[in-house]
Amino acid sequence: MARAVVIGGGVGGLAAGVALRRKGWEVTVLERAPAIEPVGSGLAVAANALKALDVLGLGDDIRALATADGPMALRRSDGRPLVQTTEEQADAQYGDSVVILLRAALLEVLAGALGGDRLRLGVTVTGVDAERGVVRTDAGELDADLVVAADGIHSATRRALFPCHPGPVYSGVTAWRALIPRGGLSVPRSESWGRGTVFGIHQLAGDVVYVYATDVLPAGTVLRDEREELLRRFGDWHDPIPALLEAADPARIIRGDIYSFAEPLPAYHRGRVALVGDAAHAMAPNLGQGACQAIEDAVVLAHHAGGDLTAYTADRLERTMKVVQRSMTLCRFSKLRNPLAVWLRDTGIATAARVRPDLMLRSMDEVLRWRPPAAA
Repeated sequence: MARAVVIGGGVGGLAAGVALRRKGWEVTVLERAPAIEPVGSGLAVAANALKALDVLGLGDDIRALATADGPMALRRSDGRPLVQTTEEQADAQYGDSVVILLRAALLEVLAGALGGDRLRLGVTVTGVDAERGVVRTDAGELDADLVVAADGIHSATRRALFPCHPGPVYSGVTAWRALIPRGGLSVPRSESWGRGTVFGIHQLAGDVVYVYATDVLPAGTVLRDEREELLRRFGDWHDPIPALLEAADPARIIRGDIYSFAEPLPAYHRGRVALVGDAAHAMAPNLGQGACQAIEDAVVLAHHAGGDLTAYTADRLERTMKVVQRSMTLCRFSKLRNPLAVWLRDTGIATAARVRPDLMLRSMDEVLRWRPPAAA
């Protein structure tokens, strides 16, 4: 039986493990953390990734975690809508909409499908021999016919395989994320843009609200009180943003600078090693496609595993880098600060939406129409 070793127990790593296992591979997933303790946040699983999860037999499990339907609007900071869409419109065009769920819930579904005996926690990878398929760890060596590097945005495996690549670069934007009890508030799904700032709101299952926010800050900025900073930036925005921030637990607000690839890798494989997820194509979160592209990677890699990995690179590199570039373009639009530039941006979006009411969906058409390889 062919053997695969997966480095990293995040979304991409677990999905790759499940996909390869369904193809008959013996799989071991290595995760350096002593337990899978996901970041306390939500994430989006859009139509393209739901189709990939269908290949893994998990699509309906994730769809079942969707919250009540409702319009999704892009708004100004005062609440005025610029453009919106609905679940029904998305489902009619793509056969699916988008599920916003806890990252923890997605990882739980993936880990359950993988099987606990195939996941080794608390193991640190110290090196990889790409030609021989050897993974060196603090607990010894493992031989593999295929090594899957899903070790994240600052992937040590990627740096070893492609030492001349510059890696991800700072986008100029930092992001806050938090899970907040709804507490009786009316919570419309929305993303609102201000002058260089963004605030998103999504109702999750269990009466939990997932919020995220971004602002332009120098990389590595240290703030004394994250909730205080959010209130200072967004406390006068439209309802229910001020009330949500007042209800937030300061200890559960997390923040991280956003990095993205400016240059593509020369390939997503070398020797017996294949890169997936952020290790291959770190992107800004503005399209909500980071986890989705990692899940796509997993299914396509399993489709080509056992053959020439050049086919995996050919299927994934161009597509994922288009998503990286489009995400970064949106990031640049969202961080505009000049009042005239912001007015032109907002007016242009609103005008285009009047001409094309399906603007929000059509802008994602190429991304959402993806389908898994036919033989998958």
